[in-house]
Amino acid sequence: MEGRAAESSAEQYSAERCTDESVEASVEAMFREERGRLLASLVRRFGDLDLAEEVASEAVEAALVHWPVDGVPARPGAWLLTTARRKAVDRLRRDQVYAARLAILQVEAERADPASPADAGGDLPDERLQLFFTCAHPALPADDRGALTLRCLAGLTTPEVARAFLVPPATMAQRIVRAKRKIREARIPFRVPGTDELPQRLPGVLQVIYSIFTEGYVASSGPRLQRPDLAEEAIRLARILRRLLPGEREVAGLLGLMLLVHARREARTGPEGEIVLLEHQDRGLWDQAMIEEGRGLVVAALSGGLPGPYGVQAAISALHDEAVDVESTDWPQIVALYDVLLVLTPSPVVALNRAAAVAMRDGPEAGLALLDDLAEEPRLRGHHPYPATRADLLHRLGRLPEAAIAYREALDLACTEPERAHLRRRLAEIEQPG
Repeated sequence: MEGRAAESSAEQYSAERCTDESVEASVEAMFREERGRLLASLVRRFGDLDLAEEVASEAVEAALVHWPVDGVPARPGAWLLTTARRKAVDRLRRDQVYAARLAILQVEAERADPASPADAGGDLPDERLQLFFTCAHPALPADDRGALTLRCLAGLTTPEVARAFLVPPATMAQRIVRAKRKIREARIPFRVPGTDELPQRLPGVLQVIYSIFTEGYVASSGPRLQRPDLAEEAIRLARILRRLLPGEREVAGLLGLMLLVHARREARTGPEGEIVLLEHQDRGLWDQAMIEEGRGLVVAALSGGLPGPYGVQAAISALHDEAVDVESTDWPQIVALYDVLLVLTPSPVVALNRAAAVAMRDGPEAGLALLDDLAEEPRLRGHHPYPATRADLLHRLGRLPEAAIAYREALDLACTEPERAHLRRRLAEIEQPG
């Protein structure tokens, strides 16, 4: 009997622990999804990002205590917002420095929002668009914008953001504190820019999201080529922005571009993490549903006027994804799109990509001539794809000693181990044939 009783108690404990863990997982998943909305509402109400983060965390802690007992509320986001607001008010009341400020905030809040949706049992208001533009304000340094966006809108912890930027957590913590201080001291407004400002400000927001994605697509350094977690966070942020700004074609273009590129993620590396070039990828591994969604967004991005750079890049990626193999890819159309992109955003990196496309259309000699024209471009120094592309074209032309020199140059500049391993293999094909 004692054994059965002990067994029953163990089963009950296991069930309770499982329930607690499932509730905790539910809270964490929901909070990660709702974090941006919650912080945006709190910053809008109290004007303090630090305070908003602290009381949001306290609200989650309260949820982990109450929800396993009382059950998950019908509107969990609204429950968290109401709890966080109350904690913020309590904290401000205890701080005499903020006493007068609290009174002003309450008056302003009542005038602007006499019946809070959360207090009335409604859904959590979505004010993330203001937070996007606050985090990506041009007054902030570029790295700080990306860090703050990942911290506040993607919900990454400071150590996770530090890993994304390849810096120590203490350095990243200082960077985030500095960005928040800049917002506070410069009185950066928590608002969506007016229609006259939006064309100048939106590209900065899109650039922050795309920078996060590119770090996920090809990591700056480390043992892995890809960081799928970062790429997926960037896509999630772009989806939010697309819902909030459905009429902005470049938002559609950016989301489409990232989906069309990310659709190939499973085929880009082999079982050991090695690089698999486009011509050798198993296209059956490409995510067709993601490609179809991306193609639809390309149509939206290119309809209704002159295209933007993200829309054009998305169109290029769509042509790659639609082809059954490299040989049947519409290289003339891709070169034409790069011509448009060079007009929209003239840069040596775009010129490098165009040269590679010309090599596929007209042969390696034509591509190499264009690369030689870029040889003195200072912005390509230290950019390993330039010597790597040049090495491949020289290899295809049979100019093996020159190709070996270019491969060694690229090898010295490559930052991730899969890229270095790929370049070592290519170099070995020249130096140790057979």
